Amino acid sequence: MAIANHSTSTLFALLGLTQQPELQLPLFLLFLGIYVVTVVGNLGMILLIAASPLLHTPMYYFLSCLSFIDLCYSTVITPKMLVNFVKKKNTILYSECMAQLFFFVVFVVAEGYLLTAMAYDRYVAICSPLLYNVTMSPWLCSLLVLIAFILGVLSAVAHTSAMMKLSFCKSHNISHYFCDVLPLLNLSCSNTHLNELLLFVVAGFNSLVPTLAVAISYAFIFYSILHIRSSDGRFKAFGTCSSHLIAVGIFFGSITFMYFKPPSSSSLDQEKVSSVFYTTVIPMLNPLIYSLRNTDVKKALRKVLLGQ
Repeated sequence: MAIANHSTSTLFALLGLTQQPELQLPLFLLFLGIYVVTVVGNLGMILLIAASPLLHTPMYYFLSCLSFIDLCYSTVITPKMLVNFVKKKNTILYSECMAQLFFFVVFVVAEGYLLTAMAYDRYVAICSPLLYNVTMSPWLCSLLVLIAFILGVLSAVAHTSAMMKLSFCKSHNISHYFCDVLPLLNLSCSNTHLNELLLFVVAGFNSLVPTLAVAISYAFIFYSILHIRSSDGRFKAFGTCSSHLIAVGIFFGSITFMYFKPPSSSSLDQEKVSSVFYTTVIPMLNPLIYSLRNTDVKKALRKVLLGQ
Protein backbone atom coordinates (compact mmCIF):
# COMPACT_ATOMS: atom_id res chain seq x y z
CA MET A 1 0.00 0.00 0.00
CA ALA A 2 1.34 3.41 -0.86
CA ILE A 3 1.38 5.50 2.28
CA ALA A 4 1.12 9.27 2.32
CA ASN A 5 2.37 10.79 5.54
CA HIS A 6 -0.43 13.25 6.10
CA SER A 7 -3.30 11.16 4.72
CA THR A 8 -5.97 10.14 7.19
CA SER A 9 -6.15 6.80 5.36
CA THR A 10 -2.62 5.89 6.45
CA LEU A 11 -2.60 2.69 8.47
CA PHE A 12 -0.25 1.70 11.28
CA ALA A 13 -0.23 -1.72 12.89
CA LEU A 14 0.08 -1.92 16.68
CA LEU A 15 2.09 -5.03 17.51
CA GLY A 16 0.86 -5.09 21.09
CA LEU A 17 2.37 -6.11 24.39
CA THR A 18 3.52 -9.58 23.30
CA GLN A 19 3.60 -11.77 20.21
CA GLN A 20 3.35 -15.06 22.12
CA PRO A 21 -0.03 -16.72 21.24
CA GLU A 22 -0.30 -18.63 24.51
CA LEU A 23 -0.26 -15.35 26.48
CA GLN A 24 -2.93 -13.53 24.47
CA LEU A 25 -6.02 -14.82 26.30
CA PRO A 26 -4.58 -14.60 29.86
CA LEU A 27 -3.35 -11.06 29.21
CA PHE A 28 -6.68 -10.07 27.66
CA LEU A 29 -8.54 -11.27 30.75
CA LEU A 30 -5.99 -9.63 33.07
CA PHE A 31 -6.13 -6.19 31.42
CA LEU A 32 -9.89 -6.38 30.91
CA GLY A 33 -10.20 -6.92 34.66
CA ILE A 34 -7.81 -4.04 35.34
CA TYR A 35 -9.80 -1.75 33.04
CA VAL A 36 -13.13 -2.69 34.65
CA VAL A 37 -11.70 -2.01 38.12
CA THR A 38 -10.24 1.28 36.84
CA VAL A 39 -13.56 2.48 35.41
CA VAL A 40 -15.64 1.38 38.40
CA GLY A 41 -13.12 2.69 40.94
CA ASN A 42 -12.52 6.10 39.40
CA LEU A 43 -16.10 6.73 38.29
CA GLY A 44 -17.33 5.59 41.69
CA MET A 45 -14.90 7.95 43.42
CA ILE A 46 -16.05 10.91 41.30
CA LEU A 47 -19.72 10.20 42.05
CA LEU A 48 -19.09 9.57 45.75
CA ILE A 49 -17.18 12.84 46.21
CA ALA A 50 -19.87 14.74 44.31
CA ALA A 51 -22.70 13.18 46.33
CA SER A 52 -21.17 13.42 49.81
CA PRO A 53 -20.93 16.83 51.56
CA LEU A 54 -18.40 15.25 53.94
CA LEU A 55 -15.93 15.03 51.04
CA HIS A 56 -16.40 18.57 49.74
CA THR A 57 -12.88 19.64 50.72
CA PRO A 58 -9.83 20.64 48.64
CA MET A 59 -8.12 17.26 49.12
CA TYR A 60 -11.10 15.33 47.76
CA TYR A 61 -11.66 17.87 45.01
CA PHE A 62 -8.15 17.07 43.78
CA LEU A 63 -8.88 13.35 44.19
CA SER A 64 -11.99 13.65 42.01
CA CYS A 65 -9.94 15.45 39.34
CA LEU A 66 -7.27 12.75 39.59
CA SER A 67 -9.92 10.07 39.15
CA PHE A 68 -11.25 11.89 36.08
CA ILE A 69 -7.76 12.04 34.55
CA ASP A 70 -7.06 8.38 35.33
CA LEU A 71 -10.39 7.36 33.83
CA CYS A 72 -9.73 9.37 30.67
CA TYR A 73 -6.18 8.35 29.87
CA SER A 74 -6.81 4.73 30.73
CA THR A 75 -9.70 4.85 28.24
CA VAL A 76 -7.43 6.43 25.63
CA ILE A 77 -5.01 3.48 25.88
CA THR A 78 -6.58 0.29 27.25
CA PRO A 79 -9.48 -0.48 24.84
CA LYS A 80 -7.15 -0.41 21.84
CA MET A 81 -4.68 -2.49 23.82
CA LEU A 82 -7.36 -5.14 24.46
CA VAL A 83 -8.03 -5.40 20.73
CA ASN A 84 -4.40 -6.50 20.27
CA PHE A 85 -5.09 -9.65 22.27
CA VAL A 86 -8.07 -10.80 20.14
CA LYS A 87 -7.10 -9.69 16.62
CA LYS A 88 -4.23 -10.98 14.51
CA LYS A 89 -3.50 -7.47 13.22
CA ASN A 90 -4.62 -4.41 15.13
CA THR A 91 -4.54 -1.43 12.77
CA ILE A 92 -4.97 2.23 13.57
CA LEU A 93 -5.41 5.16 11.20
CA TYR A 94 -2.77 7.89 11.12
CA SER A 95 -5.34 10.43 12.34
CA GLU A 96 -6.44 8.11 15.16
CA CYS A 97 -2.83 7.50 16.11
CA MET A 98 -2.13 11.24 16.36
CA ALA A 99 -5.32 11.73 18.38
CA GLN A 100 -4.31 8.95 20.77
CA LEU A 101 -0.86 10.48 21.17
CA PHE A 102 -2.36 13.93 21.79
CA PHE A 103 -4.82 12.88 24.50
CA PHE A 104 -2.32 10.54 26.13
CA VAL A 105 0.16 13.40 26.55
CA VAL A 106 -2.56 15.76 27.79
CA PHE A 107 -3.68 13.45 30.57
CA VAL A 108 -0.30 12.05 31.60
CA VAL A 109 1.23 15.54 31.92
CA ALA A 110 -1.87 16.86 33.70
CA GLU A 111 -1.63 13.98 36.19
CA GLY A 112 1.96 14.88 37.03
CA TYR A 113 1.05 18.48 37.83
CA LEU A 114 -2.10 17.47 39.68
CA LEU A 115 0.02 15.22 41.92
CA THR A 116 2.16 18.32 42.54
CA ALA A 117 -0.92 20.35 43.50
CA MET A 118 -1.90 17.57 45.89
CA ALA A 119 1.54 17.72 47.49
CA TYR A 120 1.05 21.46 48.04
CA ASP A 121 -2.36 20.75 49.55
CA ARG A 122 -0.78 18.32 52.03
CA TYR A 123 1.95 20.88 52.80
CA VAL A 124 -0.62 23.55 53.70
CA ALA A 125 -2.74 21.07 55.70
CA ILE A 126 0.19 19.93 57.87
CA CYS A 127 2.41 23.02 58.02
CA SER A 128 -0.32 25.69 58.23
CA PRO A 129 -3.46 23.91 59.43
CA LEU A 130 -5.11 27.05 60.84
CA LEU A 131 -4.85 28.78 57.46
CA TYR A 132 -5.80 25.73 55.41
CA ASN A 133 -9.36 26.75 54.51
CA VAL A 134 -8.25 30.27 53.64
CA THR A 135 -5.19 29.27 51.61
CA MET A 136 -6.78 26.36 49.74
CA SER A 137 -9.76 28.37 48.54
CA PRO A 138 -12.03 27.03 45.78
CA TRP A 139 -10.55 29.64 43.45
CA LEU A 140 -6.97 28.47 44.05
CA CYS A 141 -7.90 24.79 43.74
CA SER A 142 -9.65 25.41 40.42
CA LEU A 143 -6.70 27.47 39.21
CA LEU A 144 -4.20 24.70 40.03
CA VAL A 145 -6.30 22.13 38.15
CA LEU A 146 -6.67 24.50 35.19
CA ILE A 147 -2.90 25.08 35.06
CA ALA A 148 -2.32 21.31 35.09
CA PHE A 149 -4.59 20.85 32.07
CA ILE A 150 -3.17 23.87 30.23
CA LEU A 151 0.37 22.50 30.61
CA GLY A 152 -0.89 19.12 29.42
CA VAL A 153 -2.50 20.62 26.31
CA LEU A 154 0.59 22.71 25.50
CA SER A 155 2.85 19.65 25.80
CA ALA A 156 0.48 17.60 23.64
CA VAL A 157 0.33 20.29 20.96
CA ALA A 158 4.13 20.48 20.90
CA HIS A 159 4.64 16.72 20.55
CA THR A 160 1.78 16.07 18.13
CA SER A 161 2.50 19.00 15.81
CA ALA A 162 6.18 18.01 15.62
CA MET A 163 5.22 14.38 14.97
CA MET A 164 2.85 15.36 12.15
CA LYS A 165 5.74 17.00 10.29
CA LEU A 166 7.56 13.68 9.96
CA SER A 167 7.36 11.23 7.07
CA PHE A 168 6.79 7.55 7.78
CA CYS A 169 8.26 5.55 4.91
CA LYS A 170 9.77 2.70 6.94
CA SER A 171 7.83 -0.19 8.41
CA HIS A 172 4.40 0.85 9.69
CA ASN A 173 4.43 -1.74 12.47
CA ILE A 174 4.50 0.10 15.80
CA SER A 175 6.32 -2.08 18.33
CA HIS A 176 4.02 -1.03 21.12
CA TYR A 177 0.40 -1.28 22.23
CA PHE A 178 -0.33 2.43 21.69
CA CYS A 179 0.97 5.40 19.72
CA ASP A 180 3.74 6.72 21.97
CA VAL A 181 6.43 9.19 20.96
CA LEU A 182 9.49 6.92 20.94
CA PRO A 183 8.00 4.01 18.91
CA LEU A 184 6.73 6.48 16.31
CA LEU A 185 10.11 8.19 16.02
CA ASN A 186 11.68 4.82 15.32
CA LEU A 187 9.47 4.45 12.23
CA SER A 188 10.22 7.82 10.68
CA CYS A 189 12.55 8.26 7.72
CA SER A 190 12.77 12.02 8.43
CA ASN A 191 15.35 13.74 10.59
CA THR A 192 14.01 13.26 14.12
CA HIS A 193 16.66 15.34 15.91
CA LEU A 194 14.20 18.16 16.65
CA ASN A 195 11.61 15.69 17.95
CA GLU A 196 14.15 14.02 20.21
CA LEU A 197 15.28 17.40 21.53
CA LEU A 198 11.67 18.40 22.09
CA LEU A 199 11.00 15.15 23.93
CA PHE A 200 14.03 15.72 26.16
CA VAL A 201 13.11 19.34 26.93
CA VAL A 202 9.35 18.92 27.39
CA ALA A 203 9.48 15.59 29.20
CA GLY A 204 12.42 16.81 31.27
CA PHE A 205 10.58 19.98 32.30
CA ASN A 206 7.35 18.11 33.04
CA SER A 207 9.23 15.59 35.18
CA LEU A 208 11.80 17.82 36.89
CA VAL A 209 9.49 20.66 37.93
CA PRO A 210 6.83 18.46 39.58
CA THR A 211 9.47 16.24 41.19
CA LEU A 212 11.31 19.22 42.70
CA ALA A 213 8.06 20.81 43.85
CA VAL A 214 6.93 17.57 45.51
CA ALA A 215 10.36 17.08 47.12
CA ILE A 216 10.40 20.62 48.54
CA SER A 217 6.83 20.25 49.83
CA TYR A 218 7.65 17.01 51.59
CA ALA A 219 10.87 18.39 53.04
CA PHE A 220 8.77 20.98 54.88
CA ILE A 221 6.12 18.38 55.71
CA PHE A 222 8.61 15.95 57.28
CA TYR A 223 10.23 18.82 59.18
CA SER A 224 6.84 19.76 60.63
CA ILE A 225 5.95 16.13 61.42
CA LEU A 226 9.20 15.62 63.33
CA HIS A 227 8.30 18.59 65.55
CA ILE A 228 4.92 17.12 66.52
CA ARG A 229 5.24 16.04 70.15
CA SER A 230 2.61 13.31 70.12
CA SER A 231 3.59 10.02 68.46
CA ASP A 232 -0.07 9.52 67.51
CA GLY A 233 -0.08 12.97 65.92
CA ARG A 234 3.06 12.18 63.94
CA PHE A 235 1.60 8.86 62.78
CA LYS A 236 -1.68 10.48 61.74
CA ALA A 237 0.09 13.29 59.88
CA PHE A 238 2.35 10.87 58.04
CA GLY A 239 -0.63 8.65 57.25
CA THR A 240 -2.28 11.47 55.30
CA CYS A 241 0.80 11.66 53.04
CA SER A 242 1.78 8.01 52.60
CA SER A 243 -0.73 7.24 49.85
CA HIS A 244 0.31 10.29 47.88
CA LEU A 245 3.99 9.41 48.22
CA ILE A 246 3.33 5.88 46.92
CA ALA A 247 1.45 7.23 43.88
CA VAL A 248 4.12 9.84 43.16
CA GLY A 249 6.90 7.26 43.42
CA ILE A 250 5.23 4.79 41.05
CA PHE A 251 4.16 7.45 38.54
CA PHE A 252 7.37 9.45 38.23
CA GLY A 253 9.55 6.35 38.67
CA SER A 254 7.99 4.62 35.67
CA ILE A 255 8.04 7.83 33.60
CA THR A 256 11.72 8.40 34.39
CA PHE A 257 12.64 4.80 33.54
CA MET A 258 10.75 5.04 30.25
CA TYR A 259 12.09 8.32 28.90
CA PHE A 260 15.37 9.09 30.68
CA LYS A 261 17.33 5.84 30.79
CA PRO A 262 20.64 5.63 28.87
CA PRO A 263 20.24 4.54 25.22
CA SER A 264 22.56 1.58 25.79
CA SER A 265 20.09 0.14 28.31
CA SER A 266 17.17 0.36 25.91
CA SER A 267 14.99 -2.74 25.83
CA LEU A 268 11.64 -2.89 24.06
CA ASP A 269 10.21 -5.35 26.58
CA GLN A 270 11.36 -3.20 29.50
CA GLU A 271 9.81 -0.11 27.91
CA LYS A 272 6.48 -1.89 27.47
CA VAL A 273 6.46 -3.13 31.06
CA SER A 274 7.31 0.34 32.34
CA SER A 275 4.59 1.97 30.25
CA VAL A 276 2.05 -0.59 31.51
CA PHE A 277 2.52 0.85 35.00
CA TYR A 278 1.60 4.44 34.16
CA THR A 279 -1.02 3.69 31.48
CA THR A 280 -3.01 0.87 33.09
CA VAL A 281 -1.84 -0.05 36.60
CA ILE A 282 -1.60 3.43 38.18
CA PRO A 283 -5.11 4.50 37.08
CA MET A 284 -6.42 1.34 38.75
CA LEU A 285 -4.36 1.74 41.93
CA ASN A 286 -5.01 5.43 42.61
CA PRO A 287 -8.60 5.01 43.88
CA LEU A 288 -7.38 2.16 46.09
CA ILE A 289 -4.26 3.69 47.59
CA TYR A 290 -5.86 7.10 48.09
CA SER A 291 -9.36 6.25 49.15
CA LEU A 292 -10.16 2.77 50.39
CA ARG A 293 -7.83 3.25 53.36
CA ASN A 294 -9.42 6.62 54.14
CA THR A 295 -11.84 6.84 57.06
CA ASP A 296 -13.76 9.78 55.59
CA VAL A 297 -14.34 7.92 52.33
CA LYS A 298 -15.58 4.85 54.20
CA LYS A 299 -17.98 6.98 56.23
CA ALA A 300 -19.23 8.77 53.13
CA LEU A 301 -19.71 5.48 51.27
CA ARG A 302 -21.59 4.00 54.21
CA LYS A 303 -23.92 7.01 54.34
CA VAL A 304 -24.58 6.90 50.61
CA LEU A 305 -25.27 3.15 50.63
CA LEU A 306 -27.51 3.31 53.70
CA GLY A 307 -29.23 6.50 52.54
CA GLN A 308 -28.41 8.34 55.74
